[in-house]
Amino acid sequence: MIELKPVPKERAILIALVSGYDTKDMVEEHLDELELLTDTAGAETVFKIIQDRNRPDPAFFIGKGKAEEVAQLIELNNIQLVIFDDDLNPTQARNLEKLFERKILDRSGLILDIFASHAQTREAKTQVELAQLQYMLPRLTRAWTHLSKQYGGIGTKGPGETQIETDRRIIRTRISKLKENLKKIEAQQTTKSAMRKEQITACLVGYTNAGKSTLLNRLTKAGVLAEDKLFATLDSTTRSFEIEKKKNILLSDTVGFIRKLPHHLVASFKSTLNVVKEADVILHVIDVSHDFFEDHINVVDSTLEELNSNKKIQIKIFNKVDALKDKNRIDYVLNKYQNSILISAERGINIANLKKLLIEIYEKEFVEGKIVLLHSQSKLVSQLYDMVEIISADYQDESIVITYRTNSSTHNKIQRMIKEK
Repeated sequence: MIELKPVPKERAILIALVSGYDTKDMVEEHLDELELLTDTAGAETVFKIIQDRNRPDPAFFIGKGKAEEVAQLIELNNIQLVIFDDDLNPTQARNLEKLFERKILDRSGLILDIFASHAQTREAKTQVELAQLQYMLPRLTRAWTHLSKQYGGIGTKGPGETQIETDRRIIRTRISKLKENLKKIEAQQTTKSAMRKEQITACLVGYTNAGKSTLLNRLTKAGVLAEDKLFATLDSTTRSFEIEKKKNILLSDTVGFIRKLPHHLVASFKSTLNVVKEADVILHVIDVSHDFFEDHINVVDSTLEELNSNKKIQIKIFNKVDALKDKNRIDYVLNKYQNSILISAERGINIANLKKLLIEIYEKEFVEGKIVLLHSQSKLVSQLYDMVEIISADYQDESIVITYRTNSSTHNKIQRMIKEK
């Protein structure tokens, strides 16, 4: 038998900057989150450093003097990895890498690395690769400095292009190909969504590790992976959920949001996040036991705004109430946030009341309608199947009587369509 020795974790230093409007407490919390991300990526945090500056240093981010102190720490403590909580520009990254002689990562690079290791489906892998290449492109000067020599000779007619320019061209070609692949995937997802539109849809959103997958499992017995780790799941999962007899909704889980989420990642995950845009109801899951839960709410709300989904019907579900130390927060939350409820998805606390709230919204926001169409209007019948939940379609000798359920805006749109016909 061959004994497999465990691979030792990379030792890391985490660095953050207090500048602008950020308070030290806030930056410390950001650094704690960065430590969780580092652990998720498989590295061990040895030191956490906070530097106070009015603004980032253009050459070394934390200033040359502080950077030299960090270089000594690295040498004395066998550090392999230095991670910054904010994005570095190529100049800063190149200077720091030269000084430290170690791998340098910023928060965006770390998140992309985690996403790459967690991607399971073809869609997620394509999205992550696209985001990684878009992130890598402007940073080639530091990452691949060994490729910067020129080549020439027979067939090049002169000095030729630098290897780094060749690599940029290869990456741009690959980016174009990945974008084409994602368009095809998005078209497939649109077809699936059209089929699902026969039912009312709800989408779980929230800050990463808020408990969305746990809630999906509690409501639908979906069996989705639910770990106490950031970004445990990347792909959206959709399950049917019967909130009451003959009252079904389709419930979708999504990738968790996080502060300073790389823009390339949001753009690349557009097809996955389309379930948010197409949902009738947004179920915003929040870890109420977290000290900075309101900061998390703001991050999610701003991401929803970026997706043009901030005007949808929304229930704020404050999860992990069983882990809440300060019980005064319960009154604070209920007084401040309308259409909200406190639950524990893990222990099943208040799930029955959550279902009641969903039924109330279902009955208030979604109306039943009945229309009579001629057999010659079969094209309109086909459109209705794509737009609403069809309860019944009674084909009579000269007409078709259709009973449907949908939200009020779609109901009004259908009435206008009928009048125009």
